[in-house]
Amino acid sequence: MAQTDLRDFVRESLAKREPRKRINDALLKAGWQKDEVEKALDSFADVEFSIPVPRRKPYLSAREAFMYLVMFFTLYVSAFAFGTLLFQFINYYLPDVAMYYFDPLGIIRQASASLVVSYPVFLFVAWRLQKAIGRDPEKRSSLVRKWLTYFTLFIAAGIIIGDLITLVSSFLQGEITLRFILKVSVVGGIAGAIFGYYFWDLRGEEKTV
Repeated sequence: MAQTDLRDFVRESLAKREPRKRINDALLKAGWQKDEVEKALDSFADVEFSIPVPRRKPYLSAREAFMYLVMFFTLYVSAFAFGTLLFQFINYYLPDVAMYYFDPLGIIRQASASLVVSYPVFLFVAWRLQKAIGRDPEKRSSLVRKWLTYFTLFIAAGIIIGDLITLVSSFLQGEITLRFILKVSVVGGIAGAIFGYYFWDLRGEEKTV
């Protein structure tokens, strides 16, 4: 209800030709949050007309929601498969004497198959979605896209934090080896790359708003 009151206030103020900055300052002084005020003002186009013109709201079809789910799912599968491959290469070239019976070839084949299938699907779906955003930039504000992006950032941040905790814990116990450092670097590198890209993408989006 409060958001409806805020939007009604903004619409009436704009109808009376109040400057947007003055409306913004008045609402901030009244205790409204900056993002709430910006969202309310943003719901009306900044064009000359006798009454406030509502801005077009992006429509996300079930098909687009499905494509976003597929894109992020294949991203997770690809990242896990790539990490698994690197882990097995490390196991192969730096074997652990306590695991002399371990044969990584089966795991390498499975991870390779997952990567060969999931990564091209990820690239194709991401390209299609980016093309759709290019035709209609308003699709960038899709709630499904934002929720999945922030969820991905949360997962990546959790992995990075866990990776650093494991590194520090092993260092304090004096169990640092080249094999261990390489595996920690693989996990941190993959999670860090995903986090960095999507964080940069969100920051760039905020600057264009």
